[in-house]
Amino acid sequence: MSIILGIVLALLTVILVTGLVLSFYICRRFGMQEMHSPAEFGLEYEEVSFPAQDGLELRGYWIPAQGSDRAVVILHGHGGSMDDHIQRAPYFHAAGFPVLLFDFRAHGRSPGRLATFGYLERYDVLGAVEFLKRRGVKRIGLLGFSYGGIASMLATPLSPDIHAVVSDGGPARLRSALTGAAVERGLPRWLGVFLGWLTVAVTSLRLGANLFRYEPIRWVGKIAPRPILFIHGERDQYVPDFDDLYAAAGEPKEVWRLPNVGHTQASEVYPDEFYRRVVDFFQRYL
Repeated sequence: MSIILGIVLALLTVILVTGLVLSFYICRRFGMQEMHSPAEFGLEYEEVSFPAQDGLELRGYWIPAQGSDRAVVILHGHGGSMDDHIQRAPYFHAAGFPVLLFDFRAHGRSPGRLATFGYLERYDVLGAVEFLKRRGVKRIGLLGFSYGGIASMLATPLSPDIHAVVSDGGPARLRSALTGAAVERGLPRWLGVFLGWLTVAVTSLRLGANLFRYEPIRWVGKIAPRPILFIHGERDQYVPDFDDLYAAAGEPKEVWRLPNVGHTQASEVYPDEFYRRVVDFFQRYL
């Protein structure tokens, strides 16, 4: 019996250590990978900082457009920064929208040491909303990519000042996204499912918050009656349960499905149609 108990304890220890390692890995701070400026695209801009709703000071770029009280916020993905998306700003600016880009906490130029997959990042988005309101913006649209899509779906139900959302590759469930990441790295799906669940569970313990309750699928329905546009590549391994997410969303909702397209690749494969669709969506609802 003591041998069996020892084996069980050893197995539980291995599982716990594995969960901690994975949690620390996905929640770590991400520094600068490349640096870009709106000036590279001929845009006048201002380097800004503003507090997240919980007080953490975030850093970003503000690209004004004269005479407009509507603005688009571009939200980057996990491990990235606003620099990855500055090339998107000219399309919206040319359509008359001011644009705000910023680095989430624990990413790029912004401080913080813990990425939380939307749980705290929703406060970053809400801080951006308050910044825009101080700049005279009255109608706000969010364009979130993957991790940014998660944050947008969690933040919008908390703010009546957000009027429209576009989620490109925003996962339905964090554990599903982690499973997809594991499968993409060659692990069998059954193991990926277990490791995804384990990582979310251990991270919840670290944060003192049940992250299973902060999955987008539980929040997206609260966005209605404000509109949401989903962009989904049918080969996106990070969102295998997209149909669940779409079904959970309220009306009005729209979807652009792309066969043979992977995670957040729509703007790379079909750039003209991507910006036509997204700009049109914001022009209709902002």
